[in-house]
Amino acid sequence: MRMYDLIDKKKNGGALSAEEIRFMVQGFTCGNIPDYQMSAMLMAICFSGMDETETLELTLAMKDSGDTLDLSGIKGVKVDKHSTGGVGDKTSLVLTPMVAALGVPVAKMSGRGLGHTGGTIDKLECFPGFCTALPEEKFMENVNRIGIAIAGQTANLAPADKKLYALRDVTATVAQRSLIASSIMSKKLASGSDAIVLDVKTGNGAFMKQEADAAALAETMVKIGNMAGKKTAAIITDMEQPLGNAVGNSLEVIEALQALRGEGPDDLMEVTYALGAQMLLFAGVTEDRAHAVKLLKQTITSGSALHKFAEFVKAQGGDPEDVMIPGRLPVASEKIEAKAAADGFVTDILAEQIGVACMTLGGGRETKESAIDLSVGICLKKKIGAPVSRGDVIAEIYANDKTRGADAKKLVEDAYRYGEIAPEKRQMIRKIITE
Repeated sequence: MRMYDLIDKKKNGGALSAEEIRFMVQGFTCGNIPDYQMSAMLMAICFSGMDETETLELTLAMKDSGDTLDLSGIKGVKVDKHSTGGVGDKTSLVLTPMVAALGVPVAKMSGRGLGHTGGTIDKLECFPGFCTALPEEKFMENVNRIGIAIAGQTANLAPADKKLYALRDVTATVAQRSLIASSIMSKKLASGSDAIVLDVKTGNGAFMKQEADAAALAETMVKIGNMAGKKTAAIITDMEQPLGNAVGNSLEVIEALQALRGEGPDDLMEVTYALGAQMLLFAGVTEDRAHAVKLLKQTITSGSALHKFAEFVKAQGGDPEDVMIPGRLPVASEKIEAKAAADGFVTDILAEQIGVACMTLGGGRETKESAIDLSVGICLKKKIGAPVSRGDVIAEIYANDKTRGADAKKLVEDAYRYGEIAPEKRQMIRKIITE
């Protein structure tokens, strides 16, 4: 078998067999197939596409390229949740302790932020002493003992995906549905869960800007998961503006803790309840979505979710008092006010630009090696639909550098759009896909 022949076959619209795909993935991962040939294959896939079977086989080959987690030692149905990435998306921090408090085990591998989107692991490291590099035995022990553990992805989890993504990133082959779906699902399948709930973002702050594209990606990933024997669902959620009010690692953690105290922004809680309800349905806690939401809300009013989060932080080396006592987490020293440029109503907020503003402050990564400042960020004071007068404070910028703060202020102010008529309220949950 020759890579040349496979490239020629895909270039001419042919379907690759499971054997051919495994030859390609294994050869590239171990270095036998050079970058220039894989680049040609990726471009051929962009032009010719892949069918459902090819996409599944690519996902499985990438999953099997490295380590896979065996979670059979954890009691109960393990349900994983994944977000395609957005601005201000701290749902995992709110959702996981709520689900764990209801007896559903949370054994989650999470990633770091890159570009304008944040990562759960970075946010958790706002707690001094918190360890995200758990040995597998400790990871399993924590889930069995307290019901929750969240750790960074191991270096050898789906290594083919890491190599392929690095190549896609520099060859203009990122935005291809089968390649995106296989990248996400290979890691989810390797993580060992029994069921998977996907939060697929759509809007100007999401990877998929158009809802139709987000729906097509969601359907592809759900098919992959189901064909691989995992219960899988996708919920398409709005990312036309940042989720919640806080953007930036420590500020987002603080907002998540407020949410666990019953003070969460409506949009954040709506998305959290939708994702959590699907997780409870998959875990067999209830068969009714409305009842699932009711159970989730009870974990907030009873305080059980907040106490579960404190227990989780302690189990991974942090101080539970940082959870229970507001104001202990680091926040940047300089506060700068961004102000409205017109009278009327906020009609749009360019979410991606808000994310870039946070990066400008030092709160995000341009490359995987970039160091980040966990204490900087942006707190939005006006969201879409809010009435404003010229000069009103629309956001507060927390900076440790005045020059960066001034640059971020301009980006934030330029991200807002105004009109004379209030826009209709946005629908946060666009669609739920289970088949």
